Amino acid sequence: HRLDLTYTLSPLHNHPMEPHAATAVWEGGHLIAYDSSQGATPVSETLATMFGLDPKQITVVAEHVGGGFGSKGTPRPPVVLAAMGAKHTSRPVKVVLPRRELPSVVGHRAPTIQRLRIGARDDGTLAALGHEVTTHTSTVKEFVEQAAVPSRVMYGADGIRTGHRVVALDVPTPSWMRAPGDASGMYALECAMDEVATALDLDPIELRLRNIPEREPDSGKPFSSHHLADCLREGARRFGWERRDPRPGTRRDGDLLLGTGVAASTYPVLVAPSTASVQALRADGSGPAYHVRVNATDIGTGARTVLAQIAADQLGVPLDAVRIDVGSSDLPTAPLAGGSSGTASWGWAVHKACRELRESGGSIVTVDTTTDVQAQEEYARHAFGAVFAEVSADAFTGEVRVRRLLGVFAAGRILNARTARSQFIGGMTMGLGMALTEHSSLDTRLGGFVEKDLAGYHVPTHADVPDIDAHWIEEHDPHLNPVGGKGIGEIGIVGTPAAIANAVHHATGRRHRELPLTPDLLVPR
Repeated sequence: HRLDLTYTLSPLHNHPMEPHAATAVWEGGHLIAYDSSQGATPVSETLATMFGLDPKQITVVAEHVGGGFGSKGTPRPPVVLAAMGAKHTSRPVKVVLPRRELPSVVGHRAPTIQRLRIGARDDGTLAALGHEVTTHTSTVKEFVEQAAVPSRVMYGADGIRTGHRVVALDVPTPSWMRAPGDASGMYALECAMDEVATALDLDPIELRLRNIPEREPDSGKPFSSHHLADCLREGARRFGWERRDPRPGTRRDGDLLLGTGVAASTYPVLVAPSTASVQALRADGSGPAYHVRVNATDIGTGARTVLAQIAADQLGVPLDAVRIDVGSSDLPTAPLAGGSSGTASWGWAVHKACRELRESGGSIVTVDTTTDVQAQEEYARHAFGAVFAEVSADAFTGEVRVRRLLGVFAAGRILNARTARSQFIGGMTMGLGMALTEHSSLDTRLGGFVEKDLAGYHVPTHADVPDIDAHWIEEHDPHLNPVGGKGIGEIGIVGTPAAIANAVHHATGRRHRELPLTPDLLVPR
């Protein structure tokens, strides 16, 4: 059975509720910048290069960031302009970008045209998989939305071929947007897998189960752990998948066509070297007994809470006995918050520092995890999950509503259930927006984007998904890091657009291969 399918995705933008802003002040020859950034160290390094300073002459503070999701993953114009203005005027300068300017200067998810060619046997096992992506970058700087990468990981096939064709255009430079590459690529791959299941008259879950590889197809490395099958089965049980009528277009509620869909999700385990320090303070009960310092960035994920938990656990003390300092380039160097790598990277360093302090009985310890991270290359490490969706589609207006969303994930040790659930649900909500509402249009005359505010660029709200839930599989992976976590910030978004698109097909009996699924696409012509 041969399928040759093409899926398209429009440009997408992050629209944080708070603006991109920065304040700078020069104190003698020392520059202090307060920035809304996912990493103070890269900002400090950029400013040092621009102004010809030693990095020690710069302090970048990013204690409270709010939404980033990639748009604040690299230094942006406000902090540079604020530093220039403060140096010129010898006064503190604050720069705040109005929302209408954001689409042009904070990056975007580049549009993709994805061609999936699949050869499948009668039993549903894949003989061949081809995934070719065409996308754009700018003429200023190359950034590639590597959407074909998940096809090198997810399913076994006798032959797998992936490729990316990138065209440089006079457009703003693309950049990271939550789960770059994986969110775009898994939409196309998981919709294509659904089409294979339809062509072979197989249950979509069973098709995926039959194609789970024993080793990572791309590298041949063994997986450090792999519980996609458990996520699919547990999700099916919680969702009530066994009650599903496999025939598309058979369920109705008045004028509403009802359907359910499923999609798998994955995201790589990324860990970067980090440093951290811990100091023993007075133990008289008048304040915290330990002071942990690490240049982590809390972008709303609860990093302060989780790092304090890790420290308290290793030191054997109550949580309130630990003081955590994050978000300043004056602290021990740490990687930025991105790629779902923050907690694993910073947590490893905090764990190591607290363990060494406890074992040595000293007063202060500073550690570096570079050699520890480099020793973890023999396994393919990924988080996996499954997302289930129930939708209604109005037979006359084409309006799609998501009635239920359920995600079940395998992401190593969950360090804080409350913050983890929030991360999963946040990602799934962004996936809903990707599927149904979010869309940026290029102005072909000027190379910019037409939608410049939340009146034109529609993001989902609470009312757009009445029932959303997230669960996880208890997963112990001995090949990760002492913390045992895989990172959870991005895997929630990855499978959601395809799950919704597959549910729309099940509801209507018609397959649409472009996002977002707006009413004008679905209304009968």
